[in-house]
Parts: sequence; structure tokens; C-alpha cells
Amino acid sequence: MDQITSALAPSRTSHKTAVSGSAPDGPGSVTKRLSNELMTLMMSSSPGISAFPKSDANLFEWVGTIDGPAGTIYSGLSFRISIAFPSNYPYSPPTIKFETPCYHPNVDIVGGAICLDILQDKWSAVYSVQTVLLSLQSLLGEPNNASPLNGDAAGLWNQPDAFKTQLLKHYRSIETCA
Repeated sequence: MDQITSALAPSRTSHKTAVSGSAPDGPGSVTKRLSNELMTLMMSSSPGISAFPKSDANLFEWVGTIDGPAGTIYSGLSFRISIAFPSNYPYSPPTIKFETPCYHPNVDIVGGAICLDILQDKWSAVYSVQTVLLSLQSLLGEPNNASPLNGDAAGLWNQPDAFKTQLLKHYRSIETCA
């Protein structure tokens, strides 16, 4: 039994090192991961989300779109986001910001910053671009009013008509933002 345990120990140690937080395989592994995620996202049938690199020369800077989910106050609206991947992705989360002004309790209307736990302290390397985009899309219809970045939006959330008025006051279509 001790022989089996010692034979397995090196692989456990190397796995632990790989998961610890620094990307031991270097930037090539990050590029491979991002390429795979791009392919998965392009082949997926997830409606209302998309993302792709801003240029062929840089796989670490993406642009994406999120459509407001049907049946929510955001239905029929599309939002452009920017996604910047760190050099140690997926061990650290990407930085995602709304480029289209988004009046929402968990979005900074001025800078586009997003308050979403999986982009901060609840990040896990198992998350992908697709899962993050789906979470953002879900957040549009189900904000966390207990942790608002936009207190005005959080205060108006339970008043749909007043909220929609403010939302449309700030909103610009993607074509206008380009």
C-alpha cells in the first residue's frame, strides 16, 4: 500500500502546483485555453451572448455582446462588453466592463464596472467565458440589490416603470456606441 501511495504522491504534488494559482505552463497554455473557449463559444447554441477577440493579433482582449433576457426589463436591448484576460487566466478572472451604458444595480453607469461575485472572490478556474457571459445575462434580470454599485438603480428596481424610464434614458444601442 505504501508503494502505491508513494507512486501517486508526485502526481498529486504536480497537480496541486498546477492548480495553486500560477500558470506553470506559461502563456502558451493560456492561449490554448482561450482558443478552446473561443471555439466552444462559437459552436454553442446559447442565445443572446457572443464574444470574440478584438483582433487576430491579441487573444487577451475580447469584445462581447449580451442581449437582455426575454421577460425582463432588459428584453430587446443589447449591451457591448469588453473582456481583458490576465496572463495567468484561468487562475485569475478576466476584467469585464460594460461598454454600452447599463443602468443596473450591479453596474457602474459611468465606468461599466460590474459587481458580480464570480468575477471577484468567488472566481474558479472551472468557469469559462461562456459561463461568465450567461451569468452576466442572468444578472440583468436578477440583480443583487444587497450589493449595489448603482444605488439609484437599486432603489428603483421595484418600480418597473420608473426603472425602465431611467434605463432608456442612459441606454445607447450598440450601433451608436461603436
